[in-house]
Amino acid sequence: MAQAPALSSEISRIVDELQREHEGDPWHGSPLKAILQGIDAQRAAARPLADAHSIWELVLHMTSWKNETARRIRGAVACMPIEGDWPETGSATEDRWQQAIARLEAAHKDLIAAVKAFPDGKLYEPTNDTRSAPLGTGVSHYVLLHGIVQHDVYHTGQIALLKKAR
Repeated sequence: MAQAPALSSEISRIVDELQREHEGDPWHGSPLKAILQGIDAQRAAARPLADAHSIWELVLHMTSWKNETARRIRGAVACMPIEGDWPETGSATEDRWQQAIARLEAAHKDLIAAVKAFPDGKLYEPTNDTRSAPLGTGVSHYVLLHGIVQHDVYHTGQIALLKKAR
């Protein structure tokens, strides 16, 4: 059996977790990118569960928080995501859905770049804000980065269930 390369720093381990949950081979099952395959705009906008968010809303929400996490890692004071916590989807066209997926991919790549550039030695330092549980602020960079992995895995599971619902 081939041995995985050693991940020598916490930053490299966090990057590995982010990549696994998004498009790699996560322990828990399929990554987000694989789950989103085959979903068209109509299915993404559907509400098979009346009181639940749609797949599209979840994708926009995940994109917003990936962007917000990257901003915080780069030193910005935490706030609600610029795009909004739950951005409006707008009209359910295939073009708009593909744009939403492209923005998710861009946000993911930008977050990976921000994390790779972050020094390991600052992981346990607090972020640039006071503690607010609803905003997830005032924690260490370590908690913030593990939190975005947890956030994405949670919502990926919701998307997987919505994709199966009819």
